[in-house]
Amino acid sequence: MQSFVDFLNSIIWSPVLIYLCLGAGLFYSIATRFVQVRQFNEMCRLLLSGKSSDKGISSFQALAVSLSGRVGTGNIAGVAAAIGFGGPGAVFWMWVVAFLGAATAYTESTLAQIYKEDDNGQFRGGPAYYIEKAMGQKWYAWIFAIATIFACGVLLPGVQSNSIGNAIEAAFGSGEMINTAIGTISLAKIITGSIISVLLGFIIFGGVKRIASFTQVVVPFMALAYIIIAFVIILLHITEIPAIVSMIIGDAFTPMAGFGAAIGWGVKRGVYSNEAGQGTGPHAAAAANVQHPAQQGLVQSFSIYIDTLLVCSATAFMILITGAYNVHGIGDAYIVQNVAAEIAANGPVFTQLAIESTMPGWGKPFIAIALFFFAFTTILAYYYIAETNIAYIRRSVKVPGMMFALKLVLMTAVFYGTVKAANLAWAMGDVGVGLMAWLNIVGILTIFFLGRPALKALKDYERQQKEGVEKYTFDPVKLGIKNADYWERRFACEQEESTAQNNTDETPYKPVNPTA
Repeated sequence: MQSFVDFLNSIIWSPVLIYLCLGAGLFYSIATRFVQVRQFNEMCRLLLSGKSSDKGISSFQALAVSLSGRVGTGNIAGVAAAIGFGGPGAVFWMWVVAFLGAATAYTESTLAQIYKEDDNGQFRGGPAYYIEKAMGQKWYAWIFAIATIFACGVLLPGVQSNSIGNAIEAAFGSGEMINTAIGTISLAKIITGSIISVLLGFIIFGGVKRIASFTQVVVPFMALAYIIIAFVIILLHITEIPAIVSMIIGDAFTPMAGFGAAIGWGVKRGVYSNEAGQGTGPHAAAAANVQHPAQQGLVQSFSIYIDTLLVCSATAFMILITGAYNVHGIGDAYIVQNVAAEIAANGPVFTQLAIESTMPGWGKPFIAIALFFFAFTTILAYYYIAETNIAYIRRSVKVPGMMFALKLVLMTAVFYGTVKAANLAWAMGDVGVGLMAWLNIVGILTIFFLGRPALKALKDYERQQKEGVEKYTFDPVKLGIKNADYWERRFACEQEESTAQNNTDETPYKPVNPTA
């Protein structure tokens, strides 16, 4: 199984996809005139503005849901893997992916807002929706939807739960080993998998509102706590920072593990972590209740900075400052070996050792707890994404029980991922990420050349910014954007309300009596 999955990854994650991810980010950065830099202040303003409605969630809640997908085990175990297999220079390429990917995130999230739908009182949208409406290729949209259901409902949740299981086992011990039908498993992992599955079921059976309510509290808290710990460790080793930064940049261009390894692992883990271009973030973006599609695009663009430039960088600096890492060479050889050879790079142990070396007794339990919240909220985001794509398919094919079946499959996948080997879990996750990235990036690039809807929305939003409007509006017909049905109806209603209000405010004309 491991060999087959590795073979698939060698095809999916060929250099073509790696350069496609970087190229798409660069292309949209130039096309939007580096919106990720120009509109940074507006991103911060929008972050805390906006309100939820009966049909949609607020901008901040949508950010929290998408961040729950972005800020996950990739920020802890993924960064460790990038360093372990690509060397310290892989961190630089993660930064590059984040900076360029912020423009890609703006584009895909704005498209999701433009082409979202009202599905029985709940906003739905994402790549499948905008591929069908903007490209006019329903068959391609179906392929994306099916691939996403498989990736987010089966493959990716196991990566998250596997890291939780490994961290719990490293922190508290494995306990008794038990023989089962799927192999010999530690009691710690069985208990952990069971707890995760039960908690997951409780929340996902409550719908997107419960997911949003949970993530808007947990995500900011867990990210802040993690960054504070990292900041403390960095401060304690502040004199080493210039040397670490120099090592990261130097190794990016003269890499110890080979140029292909550094850029390949940096891009792969960067895309896995911040999801820019992967097509997962747009699902949460579409659920937001905003005045203009570009607003949520900007908020989602900001989430890339939080994920990679803050959380991933915090992990990287902790690992590199404390020297708690190995760098794999060809075969079983090591280019750098600072910790025991049996410690897997595809796991959270590098990060646990980094904290443990500075704060004895804290590292393993802290990372176990942090990973639980990081990974658990990511699993919730994966469920919502899979659910949205089932809702898309259900528009054409009415099969009863699809949502219920998804919940059961996801809970099973989470338990199975908890108890299986890390390398297989990560490899299967890479297959899912790669498939979605291929389909989505090709889709958004094609849509750009067909009509440039995301760019038109950005220009319209910036025009209204300059005019200083109090309330933004979006008229897709005026902009030449077709099939944006929700926004067409909304604009028409806003115009009717505005006309009615103006008529009410006008004072009836009374002629003056000249003889009075």
